[in-house]
Amino acid sequence: MTGAVSISVVVPAFRAAHLLPRVLAPLMAMHRRGEVDEVIVVDDVSPDDTATIASDLGARVIVMDRNGGPGAARNRAAEEAKGDVLWFVDSDVIAWEDGAEKVRAAFADPEVAAVFGSYDSTPDGQHWFSRYKNLMHRFYHQRAERDAHTFWAGCGAVRKDVFRQIGGFDIETYRVPSIEDIELGYRIRRTGGRIVVDPTLLGKHLKVWTPKNAIHTDIFRRALPWSRLMISREGVHNDLNTSHGEKVKALIAGMLILSLLALPFMPGLWPVTFSLLALALIANAAFVRFMFSNGGLGFAILTFFYHQVYYVYSAAAFAWCLFEYHVLGVKNRLHVP
Repeated sequence: MTGAVSISVVVPAFRAAHLLPRVLAPLMAMHRRGEVDEVIVVDDVSPDDTATIASDLGARVIVMDRNGGPGAARNRAAEEAKGDVLWFVDSDVIAWEDGAEKVRAAFADPEVAAVFGSYDSTPDGQHWFSRYKNLMHRFYHQRAERDAHTFWAGCGAVRKDVFRQIGGFDIETYRVPSIEDIELGYRIRRTGGRIVVDPTLLGKHLKVWTPKNAIHTDIFRRALPWSRLMISREGVHNDLNTSHGEKVKALIAGMLILSLLALPFMPGLWPVTFSLLALALIANAAFVRFMFSNGGLGFAILTFFYHQVYYVYSAAAFAWCLFEYHVLGVKNRLHVP
């Protein structure tokens, strides 16, 4: 494809009435300036006023026949979108004003099939844990290699012809919001498409995380399905939070947690625990500096220690999937109900 590309913004929405005035404001401004061809809100059979508010704000509204999740909503929009490029923006993400410019610049390269960005540094949720979750996402995307193996649909765009060619999001395997965007990225790469990360393509995340919903999402909607996908089909790439360095950090975290648990029963183990703590700090120095710069010393300490726990349960999920695949013989358990 050569020349300027036309962009259709796609916002899948469910119970998003309270979010849409903020989310649609910059997108409709881009539309008025002629930077995007249309803004499509796909109402996934919301019980609130999502469709009405989206229409009142000037968006083109598509109402799903039945609730099917964001993947199905995006697939439906792709059938009717006018643009050459589908720019997916989640209903809890406020895209920055220069987003369309960033998307168009990425697709000026005809080899680029998809591009995705990052959360900004000022998420809505101000509790330390919610800020940690959103900033952790930013940390990995800001430091990622420019060429990616996966895709992120929270603020990411794909050429419509490529999206249609590979069949869109897999909504049979991933019936709830999960890793359908990651899996889409693997298929884009398999067909020879290039996926780039633009760390300046930014959006503010409005989601407020709690330990309960974060751990459930991390394990059952991310770690387990992603591990099964990598083990059974794709292999483990040196990319984002599955890089070789992250594997080493997870190993250190596991040994550190085990030594801390053993310490009350084996007090003489404290030199080992202290050494492992120092090693974990060294290995995670960039992460600690990043959290310190975004929240100060107390925030950096809290996030560092929780991050070790995150490594442990994520690695445990991967280990379980290896056992499941090689020992139990469960070869194709990819379905996420």
